[in-house]
Amino acid sequence: MTKTLQGPAALRPLASRSAFAALLLAAAFAALLAPSPARAQDMNQDQEAEEREEVAPTGPRLYEPLSYDMSEDRENIWVLDLSNGERVSIRLMPDWAPDHVERIKTLTRQGFYDGVIFHRVIDGFMAQSGDPTGTGQGGSELPDLEAEFNSMPHVRGTVSMARANEENSANSQFFIVFYPRFSLDKRYTNFGRVIDNIEAVDAIQRGEPPQNPTRILQASLASDNVPPPTSAAPSRMEQEITADMLSSPVQQ
Repeated sequence: MTKTLQGPAALRPLASRSAFAALLLAAAFAALLAPSPARAQDMNQDQEAEEREEVAPTGPRLYEPLSYDMSEDRENIWVLDLSNGERVSIRLMPDWAPDHVERIKTLTRQGFYDGVIFHRVIDGFMAQSGDPTGTGQGGSELPDLEAEFNSMPHVRGTVSMARANEENSANSQFFIVFYPRFSLDKRYTNFGRVIDNIEAVDAIQRGEPPQNPTRILQASLASDNVPPPTSAAPSRMEQEITADMLSSPVQQ
């Protein structure tokens, strides 16, 4: 008689086969889910690149270089016709201070600066203007600007925005630097530089305020092609003077 296992012992071979099959199935799924060596290497490289980006030091920002070419980007050349008979050209730099440049252009096209004096002019330092009241306390009706301090240095001819003690208080007033003043860097928003006729800036009348202040007769943008203001024609004399009149005897 053939002997057969009865009870729980009869189930052991089937249970072993089931367990082995389960292990094979789990191994197959693990193989499917596991990344290939090439993919794993790519993932490791991506992770290392991200880590390098996180720890890599950031260098100073590089700004767009200033151009002295009067034919280039005339939309960003600010032209000031002064009462001393001179025309000054200033390169506006949106890359340095976009909101401040836009404010200058907006006010210029509104005619805001026309007739405004240089109310504070300190020899060896700077000439300040942009206040229609001429007191240094005024500004435009537009809201004050948030500071756009940058690393561009305050060198001779720099045009920067004046402000009160509060950093975000610049509005319409500006100043032109006669000589380098690096102590102003990153404390006042530098938005441009004189690119033509700095000698006319040197000729602005000194004083706080000056007794006979220099005025901005007209401010414009070069792209608008506004001609210089014409000087008032001299008044004609009531009677023309001739050589005979000069040589005639003086009447008693």
